[in-house]
Amino acid sequence: MGSMTALFALAAGAIVAGWAWLGAEVQLPPSPLAAGEKVHCLSYAPFRGDQDPFGPDVPVDPEQISEDLAQLKAVSDCVRTYAVDHGLDRIAEIASRHGMKVIQGLWLSSKPERNRKQIETTVELAKRFPETITSVIVGNEVLLRGEMSARDLARTIAEVRSRVSMPVTYADVWEYWLRYREIAAEVDFITIHILPYWEDFPIASRDAASHVDAIRRQVLAAYPGKEIFVGEFGWPSAGRMREGALPSPADQARAMQETLAFAKRGGYRLNLMEAYDQPWKRQLEGTVGGHWGLFDGARRTAKFAWGETVSNHPRWRWQAAGGIALAAAAFAAALITARQTGLAANPGLWLRVAAIAAVSGTLIGWSVENVPLESLGLGGWLRSLAWASVALLSPILAAAALGARKQVPTFARILGRASAPPLRGLELATGVLLIALTLLALPAALGLVFDPRYRDFPFAALTAATVPLVLLATWRLHPKAPTAERVMAAALASSAVYIVINEGLANWQAFWFAAALAALALTLLRAQAAPD
Repeated sequence: MGSMTALFALAAGAIVAGWAWLGAEVQLPPSPLAAGEKVHCLSYAPFRGDQDPFGPDVPVDPEQISEDLAQLKAVSDCVRTYAVDHGLDRIAEIASRHGMKVIQGLWLSSKPERNRKQIETTVELAKRFPETITSVIVGNEVLLRGEMSARDLARTIAEVRSRVSMPVTYADVWEYWLRYREIAAEVDFITIHILPYWEDFPIASRDAASHVDAIRRQVLAAYPGKEIFVGEFGWPSAGRMREGALPSPADQARAMQETLAFAKRGGYRLNLMEAYDQPWKRQLEGTVGGHWGLFDGARRTAKFAWGETVSNHPRWRWQAAGGIALAAAAFAAALITARQTGLAANPGLWLRVAAIAAVSGTLIGWSVENVPLESLGLGGWLRSLAWASVALLSPILAAAALGARKQVPTFARILGRASAPPLRGLELATGVLLIALTLLALPAALGLVFDPRYRDFPFAALTAATVPLVLLATWRLHPKAPTAERVMAAALASSAVYIVINEGLANWQAFWFAAALAALALTLLRAQAAPD
């Protein structure tokens, strides 16, 4: 019992140490803003919860907009909008009451009737609020989406420009300004979008500021005499890595502060994208799409303060406490079964249980933390909760199976198709867990092979669930492992190799996920030969 207690203490200490490191406060660079200074402008959309700009033109409650602008007033005196439907045509009026300015956007698409409504409403707003609307952006990335030709866009810009008194521009990613140079002749200034995370060759957050500055200089050289307005720059706080570009609160804060500092030194205008997280964007861009805001979308709280420290896991103490509780449950499960088999005094058993407790106990908090971040719609919630469930159950069942001298059974035995007697109790539960884990891991792996751009890496949950099964397995690979296991293992292993090659070694999320897939594949291959 003394060795068991000592190993539990070591596992608990490892969990606390791991979370103390993960949750450590990151010191940010000095604030780029002087006392009382505000950022130039913020992209703003008022949608909350399940509200979105899709479907019928149902207007957002104006009081909701007023609440947002009252809060944003402390950060900036300007908001950039993108359209005038769904109640966004009220933003200029409400902003005028709050003493704020608006860079008014109108949405262009491949639908002429909708375009006409956007144009006429925007022109009317520009005439009603000439002191509030400082400029008009005619279309947002319509060339990038391929929904309008450059010729039609130029005509539309020229029309709006002739009907309003303030400067007019068009906004698109920076490459498209170099590709469609005829658009520049129709605008008063050029609005470029630079999102280092979404570049074809993603830029790490530490290089984001210098990248923005270099791109702006490149566009400025192509259009001497034209003002280059950085109409969108931002960094996500959650979601999947792209090569070395990591979404996190600390990376978001650092990228924004350093880029603001570059803009101040260079004397150019910069609009931050965006004010609030927009959950609806996750339908288009996955988890990362809904986490670009300076403020949380649900609670409307700031994610960081300029120049202060920020933690990527601010609730790490609770996560460590939950991990210790799971570790205790694993030790307790092993102790109960080990007493029945006479293994309670076996040091080797407790070494394995301690390893299970330390790894799964550390990762369970991360797995649970990711559930609300990565869940969208009923299917998304069910999938995320299933991942969290296998991560929670695996260490307990595996520890109990170790104490009971049980092995993970083959698929054939679990499904009752082997010649051996049907499984019951602990073996059946462990086998069902293995099937569930495999059926979760395989679609995740294949999704990251065939359609990876917006898919997350469930590395924490997969590792928390797989490591206990790895430690439970008897490591003798059998050349005649059942066909089902061999097919699944081959699919997981080949996917792991492709994911690493495709994502690159700089993407530690991908590398970690691939390593866990490989471990699960090896666990499947350890199965004893049995009828298919």
